[in-house]
Amino acid sequence: MTTPLRPPPALLIEPLVRIALGEDLGRAGDITSDLILPPGQRSRAVVVARSAGTIAGLPVATLAFHLVDSGLSVRPEAQDGDGIGPGAPLLTLEGPSRSLLTAERVALNFLGHLSGVATATRALVDAVAGTKAQITCTRKTTPGLRILEKYAVRCGGGRNHRFGLDDAVLIKDNHIAAAGGLKTAVERAVAGIGHMLKVEVEVDTLAQLEEALSLGVDTILLDNMSPETLRDAVKINAGRATLEASGNVTLATVRAIAETGVDYISSGAITHSAPNFDVGLDF
Repeated sequence: MTTPLRPPPALLIEPLVRIALGEDLGRAGDITSDLILPPGQRSRAVVVARSAGTIAGLPVATLAFHLVDSGLSVRPEAQDGDGIGPGAPLLTLEGPSRSLLTAERVALNFLGHLSGVATATRALVDAVAGTKAQITCTRKTTPGLRILEKYAVRCGGGRNHRFGLDDAVLIKDNHIAAAGGLKTAVERAVAGIGHMLKVEVEVDTLAQLEEALSLGVDTILLDNMSPETLRDAVKINAGRATLEASGNVTLATVRAIAETGVDYISSGAITHSAPNFDVGLDF
């Protein structure tokens, strides 16, 4: 087992799990389980992985079970960030059969989705091993689930980009167009920020890169550049700013991008298009 990662505080994730449970339970609750199972019946069950991958979301799944029934026994058999194989046990559960079945789908939905994000991230991280590049996520997340998806990225060995519009300045092409130019946009941003904030600028040509460097920005996002152009960008930069490559990042392309010498490679696909990781609950 790996050293466990610190999940988001329960104060932040509990409302998300409650919304999901409320969506599932509706106005009448789990009528199927209530009708066919006596209230005193107890069962033992195991949540297992159906395929190989990287796990994320065990504390979230545990919270779903406990919000349905605080008396359920939930014992983790793995830790978030673990690489596991098909058939690996993830949680051992014991308690009222009704409660186990009522919480099952919400718990597995969170666990499957977040493990899918972690697994997709781990694939990119492994693909760039041995280079200086680090894989990072973006704001292309499922509405309402950003804090959990970004946590899952960390479980997969990736890094987090900004969490929202309020924790860093990222001047993109539309900002530049609306402001009337890159120099104007950067000067206005620098004049208004505090000393703790950094300024990142998105560029899509080497000429824009040189202009951004002349303005002393902290980080430059190199958007949709070929590996050849990225290598030229790294040479022009000469270590002055942190370089982030973005666009057309796939398992087939990420190694070539990393070998250009950029510092970060950002991927929206690891959150918005990660396949669901198959997990199941067996009585």
